[in-house]
Amino acid sequence: MVVVWSKSAKAELKKAYLYILLDSLQNAELVRDDIINLTIDLRKYPEKYPLDIFKKNNDGTWRSFEKHHYRISYRITPNEIRIVRLRHTSRSPLNF
Repeated sequence: MVVVWSKSAKAELKKAYLYILLDSLQNAELVRDDIINLTIDLRKYPEKYPLDIFKKNNDGTWRSFEKHHYRISYRITPNEIRIVRLRHTSRSPLNF
């Protein structure tokens, strides 16, 4: 199974990296790398994280987790794991 990032999730990760970079290159790289590595690890066990509680009518394929105050939402399909959203936890959650 392959992990694919949506354009908006990639853009949010880049935005987070650039924001943290204003204070620390080391921390920016740590946050970016940790999040990327956790999403790569999803290939081994996609159901590792709980169901996404903000997904309306979740059919069990939408899941999420938090790392470094970022919430990562993803969807499991037969062929891929799609990283749909990356959002800082201080922001109001979106129901979708």
